[in-house]
Amino acid sequence: MAAAVVLRQFGLGNLRLEAFQRAEPVGPGQVRVAIRTVSLNYRDLLVIRGTYCPGLQLPLIPLSDAAGFVTEVGDGVDGLQPGDRVVTHTVPDWGEGPLLPAMRLTTLGGPAQGVLCSEQVLPGRAVLRLPDSITFEAAACLPTAGLASWSAFRTECRVGPGTTLLLQGTGGVAMMGLAIGKALGARVAITSSSAAKLLRATELGADLVVDRHDPEWSAQVREWSDGGVDVMLDIGGAPTLDAEIRAVREGGTILALGVLAHHSRLVDFAEIVIRRIRVQGIFLGSRIQFADLIDFVATHKIEPVIDVIYNGLDAARHAIADFASGGHVGKVVIRHG
Repeated sequence: MAAAVVLRQFGLGNLRLEAFQRAEPVGPGQVRVAIRTVSLNYRDLLVIRGTYCPGLQLPLIPLSDAAGFVTEVGDGVDGLQPGDRVVTHTVPDWGEGPLLPAMRLTTLGGPAQGVLCSEQVLPGRAVLRLPDSITFEAAACLPTAGLASWSAFRTECRVGPGTTLLLQGTGGVAMMGLAIGKALGARVAITSSSAAKLLRATELGADLVVDRHDPEWSAQVREWSDGGVDVMLDIGGAPTLDAEIRAVREGGTILALGVLAHHSRLVDFAEIVIRRIRVQGIFLGSRIQFADLIDFVATHKIEPVIDVIYNGLDAARHAIADFASGGHVGKVVIRHG
């Protein structure tokens, strides 16, 4: 008997664990995956609430990030066989090159069916093989938080030794950004409004931590980085970019990622123009980029920061409510099977 957490009406309270005999048959180009772990992202929460895409077709199995193993392979699928350990790629049709609008329609967890279930039939291109050194729990943290950071640092900017990075908060993206940035040789500063979270960030290797409640926090960052950081990864949680702009050096880059403040934000365009600051949007990455990230994580033995692991699909609603409270550092994971 298979099971899935299904959203038939928007709202966290409307998530229901439902049993079914078997997922749909495996067709040409598809694989059946026994899902063992999933991780939560803020986008998932917005999808469930109905604020990310109010016109989304329901019912929907939410979530996009999962790891497990292949149990069945359809005709025409190369490079995969039953028993292979795999991780999902959030946008299956984005193989390489730029992201095209039609590719977004294949995004797991909305518009396409997601992975908060015991098994799922997916396009073969929706999964990548995992090396044995990466656990299912770690792998489930990579498709969104890991790939977004990797794409930002390696595609839009050439982050490397000596680069100064500024990250917002201590959520999944920021903690993956910290681990990847340090492995690339960068110096990393992190902002948060929580003293406990700043202490945790220091323990995890942050070179500078600053309290966002301090009105002079951007000045602290500028002093530490000798005039402003090279790159800032903006998670989108603040109503304005003013302080972030002040923390970036002349000619620096703000990588805009995330949907925490998904409505309009105040921006001082004069400051951007005069100081020649580049603002670049980020949306995950291609399959080719994801394969590179997986190799990098395995080579550098990166362990994603996991705040808590919930056990069982029946704990999903509680896990999502806990995630929504914002008290976590790193990722929230659900393990089952």
